[in-house]
Amino acid sequence: MLKCAGEVADVIQRLELLDEPWSQLSESEATTLLGARGEDLERLLTVAGAVRDQGLARAGRNGVITYSRKVFLPLTHLCRDRCHYCVFVQSPGKLAAAGISPYMSPDEVLQVARAGAELGCKEALLTLGDRPEDRWTSAREWLDRNGYASTLDYVGAMAKLILDETGLLPHLNPGVMSWAEMQRLKPVAPSMGMMLETTSSRLWETPGEAHFGSPDKDPALRLRVLEDAGRSGIPFTTGVLLGIGETPSERVDAIRALRDTHERHGHIQEVIVQNFRAKPATAMMGSADLGTQEYVATVAVTRLLLGPDMRVQAPPNLTDPAELSLLVRAGIDDWGGVSPLTPDHVNPERPWPQITELAEQTAAEGYALRERLTTHPHYIRDARGTSSGTSSGHGDGWFDDRLFARVSALADDYGLARRDAYLESVLRRAEADPAGLSDAEYVALLHADGDDLEALAALADRVRAAHAGDSVTYAVNRNLDSSLGLSEERIAELVGEAVSLGATEICAQGPVPEHLGAAGYLDFARAVKRGGPVHLHAFRPAEVLDGAARAGVELAEWLNALAGAGVDTVPGTAARILDDAVRERLTAGTDIPVGEWERAIIAAHRAGLRSTATMVYGHVETPAQQVAHLRRITSIAMRTNGFTEFIPMPWLPTESPVRVEGHRGGPTLRESRAVYAVARLMLTGHIDHVQAAWTKLGLRGAQLVLAGGADDVGGVLLDGDLDPLAGPEQGRELTVADVQRLAAEIGRSTRQRTTTYDDVT
Repeated sequence: MLKCAGEVADVIQRLELLDEPWSQLSESEATTLLGARGEDLERLLTVAGAVRDQGLARAGRNGVITYSRKVFLPLTHLCRDRCHYCVFVQSPGKLAAAGISPYMSPDEVLQVARAGAELGCKEALLTLGDRPEDRWTSAREWLDRNGYASTLDYVGAMAKLILDETGLLPHLNPGVMSWAEMQRLKPVAPSMGMMLETTSSRLWETPGEAHFGSPDKDPALRLRVLEDAGRSGIPFTTGVLLGIGETPSERVDAIRALRDTHERHGHIQEVIVQNFRAKPATAMMGSADLGTQEYVATVAVTRLLLGPDMRVQAPPNLTDPAELSLLVRAGIDDWGGVSPLTPDHVNPERPWPQITELAEQTAAEGYALRERLTTHPHYIRDARGTSSGTSSGHGDGWFDDRLFARVSALADDYGLARRDAYLESVLRRAEADPAGLSDAEYVALLHADGDDLEALAALADRVRAAHAGDSVTYAVNRNLDSSLGLSEERIAELVGEAVSLGATEICAQGPVPEHLGAAGYLDFARAVKRGGPVHLHAFRPAEVLDGAARAGVELAEWLNALAGAGVDTVPGTAARILDDAVRERLTAGTDIPVGEWERAIIAAHRAGLRSTATMVYGHVETPAQQVAHLRRITSIAMRTNGFTEFIPMPWLPTESPVRVEGHRGGPTLRESRAVYAVARLMLTGHIDHVQAAWTKLGLRGAQLVLAGGADDVGGVLLDGDLDPLAGPEQGRELTVADVQRLAAEIGRSTRQRTTTYDDVT
């Protein structure tokens, strides 16, 4: 019996205070949480989603929700069981009346499998009823006539045929199997599965209940199958079916049983949490579908009971599209198999979502959709850990040695699909219209890896060549810290030295000391101009707003005063991520709001002061927030045409001014390459130049992004001898020879430019 709201709230409150809430959740508390509704459910989703995110981070796949692109092969619709909710199973008479053979023929199997392979599928899901020959004479006769000892014998033959003829990887879902039968099938199937559904013996023993009359639905028998799969070292998919008459405590018992067997063997690759949907012409057609809030609460409790490292799946076609976001928030990290070709034969009334639509819905919650193989990535990586492709402690390993090479050939370095069919289609669209993709498609590209990443970088490089030319450009400049309060004489001296060394630009950032008032900004600019003929790139949006406030004038008037004093362009830095919640976490509330940053930049552009645009990435933001940032920059560019370049800047924890809780440690090189490439695509036609932030990326990192979308390395940052510490990035000087070497190694020439990308004369 579900508990009252007060008890639910108390349990949630306790979990919210724990770093590892999954490790201290009792059976009774889990049962209580199944009753979460309304505000309590919202809080439960937050806790469960955070646990999922911890698991994704531990697995090295931040922000990635997976799916498998598959074909669905119902080898036979005959079965010896009589489940009261099933429309998959048919009688021999119905099949004969419809002109359907008891089993799909090998030619029919190959026809579907080949069509799926042409559409980019990598999984062939073989689903069928349990041992139909034990009940139906027509099944036994068909097997005898075609030379097969059993249905499982035929399953093995078809799996081998699919492997040999199409390269698709079979996932076998034939119901109850013995240890010996799984051993015989392991050489032709990198993964197998069987839903536990429930541990309720009551539903199996009691007349009128969902599993009465179905010998293969004995919970003890199904738990034995899970144990045998674990002893056999088979990556195994299982799950629970909700809403078929089980009690809340029986639900929790089933989930805990799955956890226990996985703890013994480590073989459960994902747990499906499936909701009951009533179907016509079944014994349970009058039963109500499982309610959405009840379903979502159970998904969240499943996540908490199984912890961060288990993959939790919800079938996307069994939930209305508008409610899929709730499943993401509840802690799922996998959508299971989705077919671009075949229907869900078990739930034929519920069509698969289009993969593009599923990606859009996933991205709306801040996650990218990535294609996996039928076997989850960690088993592939584990198997690659030994030269024989086996894993110690599981007999012959997770894969038969004759099969592993086929699996590994389809997997990238992480273990996901080597060429994501969805990403391939997105890249084809990007080739035709780089700036014309949806947000979800750009989010997907931000997660590109392996061959997909190389294809993305190559495309971005072609777009770069078309819009920015083949030269790697650079400016000779010096940075000055305008917050140091240097005297006007000293400023002029430092500028004069920089000009004598070849500088064409002085970049100044930082609020001038408070005691200098608004005039301090103007005096700084005039002092720079007295130092020599140089372009002054100075004062970020926060400093522009600060000066206007000190002067007590409108922003437009203040910008005209800055221009009159000698400011030529302004840095569009301190943009970080244009999301107020993210900025709050990064700077402990010291940042100006996004709206103010944007107001200052647009006003500068309208005053004739062009600017750069930046994005700091790799901290606490999601890929969806990166895309939203780029959209905002693009929107400003379309209104003002005022940006000279875009500069993605990797976040470095050691340089953060405040402690940032929950950060991911800065971006990987893979992420940086993807960010630069996607920025190039999204900004096409609006900002021509993308700058490699070499002081953050390092020289090799800068070179790689130059080969994947960037065209510029920014300034060389002269230090000079008079006062090397006057610049905020002292000691990071780049020589022109360094730039020439970087460019030459990737087959490019170099060109010195001005701040606004004109030739230096």
